[in-house]
Amino acid sequence: MRILIRLVIILAIVWFGLLFSGYGILIGSTQNAAGFGLQCKYLTARDVITAQYVHTDSGIVGVTDCPLLRKSDAVIDDGK
Repeated sequence: MRILIRLVIILAIVWFGLLFSGYGILIGSTQNAAGFGLQCKYLTARDVITAQYVHTDSGIVGVTDCPLLRKSDAVIDDGK
């Protein structure tokens, strides 16, 4: 039972961190547009957002893989 309570507390802390920072964690990616596009899905505290990137294997133009974290446009408290 202690492990379950600790797990819930840790998940709540991570959720609040995502909520107030505006970051999302990568949950999946797919290639599209004949292999030249990369569609990345991120889990934020509010919903799932999708980002489109130009994809190349070399990484000279575009990205090779999706970034693990991504800043979303909607932030609860941006300090203004």
